[in-house]
Amino acid sequence: MVPVAQAEDPPTAAEMDWRPRAELPVEAARNLPSFCQGGYLQPASVVGAASESGQPGDLPLSASGLSARYEMDSELYLRGDVRIQQGPFAVTGDEARYDQASGRVSIQGPLTSRGDGFLLTGERADYSADTGYLDIRMATFLLHGPEMRGSAAQLARTSDNRVQIGQGQLTTCAPGQNDWSIVASEIELDQAEGVGTAKHVRLQIKDIPVFYWPYASFPIDDRRKSGFLYPAFGSSNAGNGGFLAVPYYFNLAPDYDATLTPQFISGRGLFTEVEGRYLSDFGQSDLQLGYAGNDREYADEVPGEDGERWGLDFTTEARFNRNWTGYGDYSAVSDNDYLSDLNRSLSISQDTHLLRRGGVRYRDDHQMLEAYLSGYQTISDFIADADRPYSQLPNVLYSGETDLGPLTLGLDSQYTFFYRDNDDLTGLDQANGQRLRAIPEIALPLRALWGYVRPSVGVDYTRYELDDYGLGDPRIDRTVPVAEWDSGLYFDRKSSLFDVPYNQTLEPRLYYAWADADADQSMIPDFDTALRPFSFSELFRPNRFSGGDRVGDTNQLTVALTSRFNDLLTGRERARFSLGQVQYFDDREVTLDGEGAADSSDSPLAGEMVLRPVEGLEMRTSGLWEPRTSKTQEGRSQLVFHSEDYRYLASVGHTYRRNEFEQSDIGGVVPVSDRVSLIGRWAFDSELDRTVGSLAGLEYNNCCWSVQLVHQNYLTDEEELQSRVLFQIELKGLGGSGGSSRQISEAIIGFDERERRRFGER
Repeated sequence: MVPVAQAEDPPTAAEMDWRPRAELPVEAARNLPSFCQGGYLQPASVVGAASESGQPGDLPLSASGLSARYEMDSELYLRGDVRIQQGPFAVTGDEARYDQASGRVSIQGPLTSRGDGFLLTGERADYSADTGYLDIRMATFLLHGPEMRGSAAQLARTSDNRVQIGQGQLTTCAPGQNDWSIVASEIELDQAEGVGTAKHVRLQIKDIPVFYWPYASFPIDDRRKSGFLYPAFGSSNAGNGGFLAVPYYFNLAPDYDATLTPQFISGRGLFTEVEGRYLSDFGQSDLQLGYAGNDREYADEVPGEDGERWGLDFTTEARFNRNWTGYGDYSAVSDNDYLSDLNRSLSISQDTHLLRRGGVRYRDDHQMLEAYLSGYQTISDFIADADRPYSQLPNVLYSGETDLGPLTLGLDSQYTFFYRDNDDLTGLDQANGQRLRAIPEIALPLRALWGYVRPSVGVDYTRYELDDYGLGDPRIDRTVPVAEWDSGLYFDRKSSLFDVPYNQTLEPRLYYAWADADADQSMIPDFDTALRPFSFSELFRPNRFSGGDRVGDTNQLTVALTSRFNDLLTGRERARFSLGQVQYFDDREVTLDGEGAADSSDSPLAGEMVLRPVEGLEMRTSGLWEPRTSKTQEGRSQLVFHSEDYRYLASVGHTYRRNEFEQSDIGGVVPVSDRVSLIGRWAFDSELDRTVGSLAGLEYNNCCWSVQLVHQNYLTDEEELQSRVLFQIELKGLGGSGGSSRQISEAIIGFDERERRRFGER
């Protein structure tokens, strides 16, 4: 007896258009992440194909098959390679019956219906030529844009862009790879609106249900849609246990939206965050709020506190016209520990001072005017009252220049009213008041292809009118004449290295500065001034102090040399070497808090080096070397590498300051397979002889989901090393939970670009 051959199951919609990596067009394969084994490819004849438009009942219906039987004014029966088309709708199958009276077409499969961006298959279907309604039994479907595929006991295509699914399952994983899927009793996909909805939804990992929603709404493209976002869960920032957050997105209007995120944190209770965004004709504004009505752990830890905690961050930008812009940034928290204990979404870093600033700015080709109000909230218990920054109420800056024949007249000016609550302070620390500073300058800039020279003279004038100042006359005037001479030459030659043509420059530079400042400025308060750290860029500044409360006395000459190597094929700077030193002709006597004075006749040698030998590799080093002692005073070196696709990341750094600190750090991301990568960073302080930070974990990627799991040690303000576990799960098409990426991006250079490319740059 000859066995009867069993018919193979017809391919699903996804299997029909799936192509392994080797069969994809070159450009599509190049853009495919390494952890993806293939992608979907529509037939070229379908993409962007034009067709008739209009209501289905107004469009002609065409039908063809290998054989046909026609009953006049009754029924058309087709068999073998059947094709039915009406406007943009087309379906193929084995058999079809067309009832002329009802306009109904019954199609026996296996059948397929294809359009630009979608493919449907099934066992049998009913189609209405009058309404365009298509009902398919035992169907599979594929949406090419979001790479979403699935199956259904019943699938109805109610219009060109709308699909209704009964007892369906969908996923963005490759065919035959149901790592995760959404199973629902009813699913509706609206391509016109870019959204899907589902009832009685189960999230399955493999075939195991892990979560249930009675109703869900989710995007199927990049457009915004109101609805619940993917829940977030993990360990709380305080390490006290877990948290669960269920965000809801409100797409209120094209120009504004909001996200509400209630969450429960173990040991702390209910905590809610909300973010609102508004886009006007002038610019964008963002408001973020966080609120906990009764943080039980905080109330237990801090006597006298009731557990009510909040955080706020507001930013706005506005461009009124080509020259005028406005901006605002306001941050505030209820207590010093809010950011470390609770914050998950406020876009403010855990600094010691939170900035509040708002103002306007005017800028054109010759001048700049800016006026703003600024203040701070200090959120560290370790900063003394005398070290807290002053508010500037207001700060007005103006700078401009104009040409007078070969001469240039310039003016830099600033008016500031400084205020701080100094009731508990004495002496200079108690003062508030106004400061007006103006620096007019006249210069003779001369330039040529081979070099430049710019001599200039100016006056640095400052006037104070002080309050709560008990050390003499509260009106203080300071006038400092300043002279500068800046000059340089350009030499270049063309050559080649490893068959790559390049241009090498040699750029000697002489810079002279003289400022006749009064050595004793100790009666002037310190509102915003600090001694600048010495580096190569400081070789060309006349004032060694930042801010406006000290003007350094100087009589100095800088001699410096820079050489660059520019790739003539790409125009990229492949290498730069810079070295310089200051020769002092007089002692420096002006000080700030006892610092800034010196009697040496020369400075340390200051140098910088940047190497970019190949794309993705950069080495930077800078430092100070003291010739007299033949010892390095300070240095910073860093090597950063990334592959073209950012799968490989590596950074090595070393920072040193003689007799103060020395730290080394190493970090990177290294793939151990196409799908698994190791993540790590380690920072060590040689002076403390201890680890001051570490991060270690792994990342798994495939084409439909990814997970990051890392363990982090970090140093607190109390110099204690604490630990936490961070993770992030990403289901392609549904979003993610957790929040490891932000902390990893802060630790490893290039990781944020890697995240952007993982699923976004396909």
